[in-house]
Amino acid sequence: MLLTVMKWCSRMPLAVLHFFGTGLGWTVYLLSPTYRRRCRENLQISGLCADEGAARRMLHAAVAEAGKGIAELCKIWFGDEAELQRLVTCDDWPVVEAAQRTGKGIIFLTPHIGCFDVSAWYGAQRMPLTVLYRPPKRPDLEPLMIAGRRRGKMQLAPATLVGVRQLYKALRRGEAIGVLPDQAPGTGEGEWADFFGRPAYTMTLVSRLKATSGAAVIMAFAERLPQGRGYRLHLTPVVTKALDPAALNRAIEDVVRRCPGQYLWGYNRYKVPAGAQPPAVKQ
Repeated sequence: MLLTVMKWCSRMPLAVLHFFGTGLGWTVYLLSPTYRRRCRENLQISGLCADEGAARRMLHAAVAEAGKGIAELCKIWFGDEAELQRLVTCDDWPVVEAAQRTGKGIIFLTPHIGCFDVSAWYGAQRMPLTVLYRPPKRPDLEPLMIAGRRRGKMQLAPATLVGVRQLYKALRRGEAIGVLPDQAPGTGEGEWADFFGRPAYTMTLVSRLKATSGAAVIMAFAERLPQGRGYRLHLTPVVTKALDPAALNRAIEDVVRRCPGQYLWGYNRYKVPAGAQPPAVKQ
């Protein structure tokens, strides 16, 4: 039933989907005290707003953009390929071509900002791409997610040991992989590192992948354009010898500062995973 609804909605203009998505974003925000508190706290921690007025405008933008991110999945997952090609522009693709010439593979980092599904879709139209994903809490939704995301030359790797092995194998073949670098890892899979001045449990997988393969690292961010005009994909090389959790978070912060209203501030970025030792309190 949900698949049928999403395919039907995929025919709607993107502007219409974003209109309804804005309403959805505000509905979730108003009905969930936990989500509401987290959005406000994370924005305050970031220090990106100069005053209360700026903080209020940023919060309003973030709430609306989060809702758009849900509604637009209908088109990104099940929309017409030719239409999606028209909706996405990218002037930075030479960055990817330069990385491909090294033959060591590419690690695309797509934080929770803008439309991260567009970033993966665009890349998978042009090259083999293996993307790490976390299965949804509701198992019945996983087949829908896989059906929507497995387009072009994309392969999906679950966030398990088996999935991580898929990433290593793809890099050994000189292919590209995709990782959400600000996704909170499980116990033993991360380290505490500052993210906008507050310790966040941060994955060590990216640094291990880079050290093992020597792959190029590229930050990918699909900016959502106003009035449903589409997306602009930004691709930026991450040039650092050791991409440890601290360096990784700094690279993510740089992207967020470019378009803070489209970051998913409601994501529980600062949670303490079950079984993990809480971060040391700064004196």
